Amino acid sequence: MPVEAKAKKGCLNNSQKTSIMPPGKGMKTQEAILTINGGSSSIKFALYQAKEPRKRMLYGNVERIGLSGTKLTFHDAKGNQKHPLSLAASDHKSAAQGLIDWLEKQPGFDSVRAVGHRVVHGMKHTEPEPVTRGLLSELHRLQPYDPDHLPREIELIEAFLRRHPKLLQVACFDTSFHRSMPRVAKLLPIPRRFDAKGVQRYGFHGLSYSYLMEELARLGDPAASKGRVILAHLGNGASMAAVRDGKSIDTSMGFTPTAGLVMSTRCGDLDPGIAPYLAKVEKVTPTQFYQMVNHKSGLLGVSDTSPDMRDLLEREARDVRSAEAVALFCYQAKKWLGAFAAALGGVDTLVFSAGIGENCPSIRARICEGLGFLGIEINAARNARNAAVISGKSARVPVRVIPTDEELMIARSVARLL
Repeated sequence: MPVEAKAKKGCLNNSQKTSIMPPGKGMKTQEAILTINGGSSSIKFALYQAKEPRKRMLYGNVERIGLSGTKLTFHDAKGNQKHPLSLAASDHKSAAQGLIDWLEKQPGFDSVRAVGHRVVHGMKHTEPEPVTRGLLSELHRLQPYDPDHLPREIELIEAFLRRHPKLLQVACFDTSFHRSMPRVAKLLPIPRRFDAKGVQRYGFHGLSYSYLMEELARLGDPAASKGRVILAHLGNGASMAAVRDGKSIDTSMGFTPTAGLVMSTRCGDLDPGIAPYLAKVEKVTPTQFYQMVNHKSGLLGVSDTSPDMRDLLEREARDVRSAEAVALFCYQAKKWLGAFAAALGGVDTLVFSAGIGENCPSIRARICEGLGFLGIEINAARNARNAAVISGKSARVPVRVIPTDEELMIARSVARLL
């Protein structure tokens, strides 16, 4: 039966509300952690066993929020996909209400002990934190630093707080992983007074990078704790990180997630002189410029057809625009990889992850081509089948493909906090 958002903000009356055990009573085997990962037009969610966060009880996605045909798709603990459900959701607030309506009816929700939220921008926060009134007020103040993500993430947190005020909410910050960067990697070359106001390089994709480093350690790679690692999170949002002895020393994204590599719709690094030029010649306003560099540039802007790497690879042989977009992405990724090898003084392990990094052998091959002088050499057969290790047997640097899992990292973080 289709799930529809309730007329009165989707709220249940007191007799319908699920009783949630407050934190601090001691874990039971069946207790669960709910993870919420809000994107620009989607909400990923998952339910994990609290004692063993690797075990998922349920996971899914609310897609096309704010568009026609909003749907809730989900899988059970065995990975079986269930029939998608229609959801009335004109924005993240109504989508959250509809999602909570649905979650409250699912087996296991009454044992949820905490909800972990991915929060993209955390400024100087270094660890996951319980959501308090003070933290929520701070996040509201931080919205200008990340207007694309923070308002939606705050709406999700507040939706759960309204419906289940006694349930522990935990903020897991995407910027935390990079707080170990040295001062020189954080500084922006603008007047110092702005640095005091928090205008500096922060870096993002931290939950993904934290997960990849934990997986690297689990796989027994010594570089995870004592070595030089380059992590390439290549998806719709793309970035790289340089890690020495388990600590981030630099990353490609900066003050905002717009910086660094070319991405699906974000431009990456851009000559700042372009902004006043377009304002003068094309009468582009600051709002229009922001929309352009975040939502109309990158692969979409260069190809003039699609932000999806799969589409571009399929068209590149017959469409020069698609070919140029692919070539630019690979060229810039190669440059960042080389820059981070210089910052680290070499590289001991290279990891590809996220949608493009995990699933596009030709992109990985093009990025690594000609990097033999760094000890990076790809085995074509292993690369073609997306093997866990795609480097050649004689290659000095292991090149790995590790599927990332931000939701599991959130669950682990919440479990540790509990």
